[in-house]
This record gives sequence, structure tokens and C-alpha cells, in this order.
Amino acid sequence: MTRYVIIGAGAVGASLAAQFEQSGIKYALVGRGAQISHIRKHGLSYQRPSGTRQINLNAFDLADPPELTPDDILLLTVKSQDAAGALAFWSWRNVSNSTGAATSLPVVTFQNGLATEAAALRTFTHVYGASILTPARFTETGKVVVGGDPQVGVVTVGRFPFGRDETGDRIAADLNHAGYLSEPSAEIRRWKSAKLLHNVRNVLELFDGAADLRGAIGEALVDEARRALQAAGYTLALPSERTVDISDWRTAQNSGIHPGQQSTWQSFTRGASSEVDFLNGEIVLLGRLHGTSTPYNAAVQVLAGRLAHQGDFSSALPLDAILPLVDKSHQARQTGLAGAR
Repeated sequence: MTRYVIIGAGAVGASLAAQFEQSGIKYALVGRGAQISHIRKHGLSYQRPSGTRQINLNAFDLADPPELTPDDILLLTVKSQDAAGALAFWSWRNVSNSTGAATSLPVVTFQNGLATEAAALRTFTHVYGASILTPARFTETGKVVVGGDPQVGVVTVGRFPFGRDETGDRIAADLNHAGYLSEPSAEIRRWKSAKLLHNVRNVLELFDGAADLRGAIGEALVDEARRALQAAGYTLALPSERTVDISDWRTAQNSGIHPGQQSTWQSFTRGASSEVDFLNGEIVLLGRLHGTSTPYNAAVQVLAGRLAHQGDFSSALPLDAILPLVDKSHQARQTGLAGAR
């Protein structure tokens, strides 16, 4: 019988465990720090639009993880910036005292951005990407809030870099049974890149300023992202390509989920590490690799990086601090082009 080993007990990982627990799907949740310690001692406070429940979970501290078996599927739900360390930890762990996990077990990557799948493929033979839409919040130890209604979220899953097989289909079917809207795809890179186009706006939740300026900068971030992704050869998936009907799925009102408090804001609020380098930074990387200018994404990456280095998110950054860095980037690019001539 398949067991899902969920690596990471944040908003995505803990809610997956809660849904599996309530659906009778075999799983093990592995985490570290205060969150997993609280869950092991007291259970998870799991808030959904239908109410809040205290749920006891099959949880393990990373310092004493469960033994792996040949029937396990690893679900990697840590943030992108923590994925490399997690992959290094799990890749060569024994499976029933014989082969290493990387050669025998599938791993499913739930991270935003485009970096984790390739990193996983460096060691794991069987890599599956997952693109997840779920309005979830983890800002308080021992508690996760998910406002998706009636389903928890929307998940597209497929073999990386491409292809569809029985394992991917089984994962999607189990997620549907657990209360998600899930579908398999043979082109998961297209769905992951389309999600990144949405995620580049997340960083603006760290900033405060006029609504019209926020809108203009948001459009610039997305426009740069689209051009960089296209230059890198990505063809973005369209909503009309979905094979599952998500027209009735929504974020419920008064569910505890508030606009402007997505994953990037949550990480800074908790004092955790930043994922901006794997969202806006991914666009900057693609731009540099393929000769596409990305001054807005570079500017917000710099400012978010400075904020993360300070380690204090007591107040939002001013939106207009972005513009001088954009102007400076344009000037540097023009100077470089002149020198090249």
C-alpha cells in the first residue's frame, strides 16, 4: 500500500497530512523545529471554511525520521530555498536497508519556481513536479489555515521533465480522494512556468504604496517574466487546458485567508528565509541567460534580499524605492550596450 512521506510541515505539507488523515490515506509527516514539535505533542489546529479541528497527525521530527519502504512516495513540500538541503538529506537514505531513496522512490516537488525539479533530477531517478494553487496560511506555530472551498486546492502533477505514467495518475487520484482538485499532465513544466508568472507579484506584499503604482509595477514584473520565460523556451499552460472543472472552486469569505498575505509575506512575517530568489530571481536568471532585460524583477529581488538579511520585517518597504533601482539598471544596460558597440 502506498505511503506518502510528506517532507515539510508548513502550510502545504501540514494541510496535505490533515487531508490524508481524514481521508484514510497512509502518510507520514516529517518536519523540524517548533512546528513539528507542537504537532507531535498537541496535534494540528486545522482551520477550514467549515470550521477548525484539532487533528492528531502521524508526525516525525527530522532528527528521527521514519524508515523508508519500497511503497513510499516522497512529497517535498518545503520552500524552494530549503529544497536543496532536503534533497541532500533524503536522496541516499536506505529503503528497507537496501537501495537508496533516490534510485528507487518517486519524489514529488511542490515548490514554486522552476529550480527544484532539476535539482531533484540530479539525484532522483523518478521526479514528478506538482503545481499547486491553495489559499493557505502558516504564521502561527501549530496552526494552518486553508480557505479553499469546497476543495482544499488545485494540483497539477506530472513526470519531470515531461511524460505521464501510472505513478503520476495514482498520485493525482489520491489527491482527489483527499479533497483536492487534481489532474495529471504530460507537460508539467508548462504548468509550473505558468504558476511562476503569477508568483512574481508575491514580493509586492512586502511593500506599501499607492494602488496605481502597485498595479503598474505588478504588470511590469509579469511582463518581464513572460518575456524571459518565452526567451528560455517555455510555453505557458493556459487555464482553458485544464481537464478538471475548477469553476466552482474559490477562496471562501471569512475563511481566515486575507489578500496580500501569500507565501512570501508569511515567510517574512515568521522570520523565515526568503523564496524571492527562486521567484523573481528565477526571472532574473533566465533574463541573464537569454539576453532579456528584467530590471523590475532585479530591483525587487535586491530590496527583498536586503530585508531578509536585516532579519526584521516590522514594517513594509516603500513601493517607490523600486523605481530608482529600475532606472539604475536601465542606465547600466545602456552603458553596457554602448560599450559592446
